[in-house]
Amino acid sequence: MICNEKMYALGAKRSVIRELFEYGKKRKAEVGEDKVYDFSLGNPSVPPPKEVKEALLRLLDTPNETALHGYTSAQGDKGVRETIAKNYKEKYGFAFDPDLMYMTCGAAASLAISLNAVIKDEKDEVLTFAPFFPEYRVFTEKAGAKLVAVSPAEGLDIDVEAFAAAINAHTRAVILNSPNNPSGVVYSEEKIKAVAEVLKAASAKYGAPIYLISDEPYRELIFDGKKAPSLPLYYKDVIVCYSYSKALSLPGERIGYIAVSPQATDAEALYLAVCGAGRALGYVCAPSLFQLLVKECDAYTGDINAYKENRDLLYGALTEYGFTCAYPSGAFYLFVQSPTGDASALSEAAKEEDVLVVPSDSFGCAGYVRIAYCVSRDLIERSLPAFRRIAEKFGLRK
Repeated sequence: MICNEKMYALGAKRSVIRELFEYGKKRKAEVGEDKVYDFSLGNPSVPPPKEVKEALLRLLDTPNETALHGYTSAQGDKGVRETIAKNYKEKYGFAFDPDLMYMTCGAAASLAISLNAVIKDEKDEVLTFAPFFPEYRVFTEKAGAKLVAVSPAEGLDIDVEAFAAAINAHTRAVILNSPNNPSGVVYSEEKIKAVAEVLKAASAKYGAPIYLISDEPYRELIFDGKKAPSLPLYYKDVIVCYSYSKALSLPGERIGYIAVSPQATDAEALYLAVCGAGRALGYVCAPSLFQLLVKECDAYTGDINAYKENRDLLYGALTEYGFTCAYPSGAFYLFVQSPTGDASALSEAAKEEDVLVVPSDSFGCAGYVRIAYCVSRDLIERSLPAFRRIAEKFGLRK
């Protein structure tokens, strides 16, 4: 082969999520957009808050267009980082140092940079909690390490004992994502504290920091009065990876950041490794216009209640039809158990009804499908008869 075989394989076979999304576009052209119920992609359906448009119009009306669209510092505009740090402290009670923050092209870039910054050799392992976002494996392997998934406890919660048993001398980092994609489960403060205690003990045992990489694009999307604990309050060696894709409904604009905890072991060296990884990967100077936008809009979110209403409607209907679902207190995903234990069987049966849901095998937790309910309420209402027919195919409704 004339090119990199691993990169060819990734390009030749897209993620199952993207494959379904592309199939959905093709199917809509064949039968009509209103006849296809696409729950494949986590693409926010709630419009950005009005402050986003207002800020963009103000920024675009600046007389100094050259500066507006010019390069910022490689790690991002200092004023933007100062604003984000200030707002984070007010909301979560932890003070980040703007000089240890790095603006990125969304959470994917944040994760890729962070993993490349901490992975040292091919023996390193990165732990994560199943179910997990499939690209974790891609990012980890590209950084030169091995991804190890820890199976969940009941209710798709963290199994602390299994986590402790999985850590070894090669464990270099742990990725934790709450609210979780794909399950929508929100890990409690009690579980976060337990994870932190396990990591403290393991770091002491092996004589080296084990980094906790907190993947937080959904942290504002929480319902039922729950809260997203700030991980740096419980453990020192934390790297926070954030994206504005979900809270501000800006997935296509690719803007986010990395924040290295100032309490981390040799935090300045870790941050320089982040800067070096960003440089090596070509992730320097995130889009300047949207850096300036988030400086003005960091404190805002879209209409999160719309997602809660979608959750209530879909969870209520599917459980009434006989499906078993993990109860999602955050994000905008519903994880539904296949009645046969075969994720593909449920996904294919749904496909026959033009309902597109993602089989869970690549999420490290077999036997489920993921439904992204970040769609219009009208689409959910129109899809319910199809979901009822799917339930009947599996004998769930008599």
